[in-house]
Amino acid sequence: MKFSSAAEFRDWEYKTVTLIGMSGVGKTTLANKIPKNTWFHFSADYRIGTKYLAEPIQDNIKRHAMKDPFLADLLRSDSIYIRSNLTVDNLAPISTFLGKLGCPQKGGLSVAEFKRRQRLHRNAEIAAMKDLEEFIEKARSLYNYRNFLNDTGGSICELDDDEMFRVLDHNSVIIYIKTSKAFDEVLRERAEKNPKPLYYQESFMEEHLGIFLKEHRLSAPEEIDPDRFVQWIFPRLIAHRLPRYQAIADQYGYTVDYRDVEQVKDEADFIDLICTAIKQPI
Repeated sequence: MKFSSAAEFRDWEYKTVTLIGMSGVGKTTLANKIPKNTWFHFSADYRIGTKYLAEPIQDNIKRHAMKDPFLADLLRSDSIYIRSNLTVDNLAPISTFLGKLGCPQKGGLSVAEFKRRQRLHRNAEIAAMKDLEEFIEKARSLYNYRNFLNDTGGSICELDDDEMFRVLDHNSVIIYIKTSKAFDEVLRERAEKNPKPLYYQESFMEEHLGIFLKEHRLSAPEEIDPDRFVQWIFPRLIAHRLPRYQAIADQYGYTVDYRDVEQVKDEADFIDLICTAIKQPI
């Protein structure tokens, strides 16, 4: 959603903001500075994990538990109940479901299983974003919220779903938090120290899987060290995603610098940040 002026945004009676940007850039940190008593906070990842991937996540946990004979007997007899404790601040169950590609002895997944889980996540993320209109209405009619904040996942730029972006554009102002080369290096170092499961576009993953195997003289994906592949591909993923984020912002919304986002202390600063972005020449 575009505005003719910053004043138009300030006067918007029911403000709805969608935050996009790389994972780790500060979307959730920024969201936590916005008062929850006046803004309904919608977490895309939480919706994905509790609605659209709830059953696959549970099945994945049970599959691991069944490898233990003691737990397996209890599960078969319905003597215990296992469920994930996913929260807005703890999204680990989603990560463990996504998993990493590579050697099964090191916890890696086969290419076929990895792709299956990636497709499930893609469909779940698109569905969660298409729920936005419903949740905005629910937030206003049921809970009496005037304003709505949509904290998206880092992979939204990979989804290439026109209908999803139509929903986001029609119902919200999209704000892209842009990084710098220095901050991208910080993200790379984080991935090096703590390589986490990630979503990749299938074509991107297939291309880079082939490059990785060739560079490391491996004959099959089963030989890959799962952590090493994540560490290797992450800077390439950044380079792949950044122009996609910018294209979304250019078409549908506005761009803000992560350093300006870090200076936001409260709701007033947040509104000022968006107004400044709207005033910038296109």
